[in-house]
This record gives sequence, structure tokens and C-alpha cells, in this order.
Amino acid sequence: QVQLAESGGGSVQAGGSLRLSCAASGYRDRNYCMGWFRQAPGKEREGVAFIYSRGGIFYADSVKGRFTISQDKDKITLHLEMNSLEPEDSAMYYCAIGFASPGCGDESRYNYWGQGTQVTVSS
Repeated sequence: QVQLAESGGGSVQAGGSLRLSCAASGYRDRNYCMGWFRQAPGKEREGVAFIYSRGGIFYADSVKGRFTISQDKDKITLHLEMNSLEPEDSAMYYCAIGFASPGCGDESRYNYWGQGTQVTVSS
């Protein structure tokens, strides 16, 4: 059984930083995409940052230069370091893992999702 457990969300003032983590278990495919999506109230879910298991890191334009995605060497834990946070970054952040796709941005390819962790950035 595949499980994803996020942690690290919280509240911070604009310009601050947060680090999200996602502990994965039970996923056996070695060719996969894993990453972070977010959804703010009244908005569609959007991709934030992704790692391709065979090499490749991808970011949404809105977070480039501010967010850094990384994976522990055991490839079990995924992290998202978020710096220079803006109120527009406020959302529920979800960790997900699934079949590989070009750029890892195809949401439909992700078949396992965490429950989400809330990030709130105040101005």
C-alpha cells in the first residue's frame, strides 16, 4: 500500500521561509515523477515542483528561484524548501507520486496523493 505523509506547513510572514517534507512508502516503480502541487481556495490545483526519478527537476515559473525541491538519497523523503514566501503562495500543498511524464507536470499521471499540509503567508 502506497502512503504519502506531508509535514512542515504553517503560517509565516511574507519574505519568510518554510520547509515541507513528504515521506513516501510502498511505491515500487523505479520510473516515476514525484512532486508538489498546491491549491488555494477558489482556484484550480497547480503544479509547483517535481523530480523525475531518472534525472530532472522541474519548477513552475511562479516559484523558480524561490523554491527548491530535493529528495533524500534513500529516495523515500521529498522536501520543498520555500524561501521569499509571498501571500500568493498561501495554499494547501499536496505531495504526489505517479507515472513518469514529460516535465512531470501532467497531474493525471499522479495516482497517489498525500492529505496535504496548509501553508499560510501573511502580508
